[in-house]
Amino acid sequence: MTIRDAREADLPAIVAIYNSIIPGRMVTADLEPVTVASRLPWLEAHHPERRPVWVAEEDDRVIGWLSFDTFYARAAYDGTAMIAIYVEEARRRTGLGHLLLDRALAHAPKLGVHTLLGYIFAHNEPSLRFFAKFGFERWAHLPRIASLDGIERDLIIVGRRLTA
Repeated sequence: MTIRDAREADLPAIVAIYNSIIPGRMVTADLEPVTVASRLPWLEAHHPERRPVWVAEEDDRVIGWLSFDTFYARAAYDGTAMIAIYVEEARRRTGLGHLLLDRALAHAPKLGVHTLLGYIFAHNEPSLRFFAKFGFERWAHLPRIASLDGIERDLIIVGRRLTA
């Protein structure tokens, strides 16, 4: 397996993995599948030297991905990034998410990132536990901020400072 910067040719696989989690209503606030065309500007906005998207590839097939996303588009927040991790269903709970997050934690300072955030629905206990294992703490609780199929859901923002 290799982890590398994403390319435009990876976008169909990235989108397929992302779309596979939408019906579960646990991970994303998207309610309908996204398209490759709609995600192209998102990918183009990411740059390997500041806000990369990485893919985990095995046997020439993308099996997971991680993105560093801008937290807030103001210069004072440049050292803070939101990370997202998505793994294809067959590879969940195999350590791939751990591998991606380990790499992100090690690499973030090279990107000028001193603080990482994760946005996680409060009912997504597996993801909250996953990030807690890596030292992320609950920094914010936004009650009833999302409506998923008519059910109001809370959002938890977890964070971890990487440098003193």
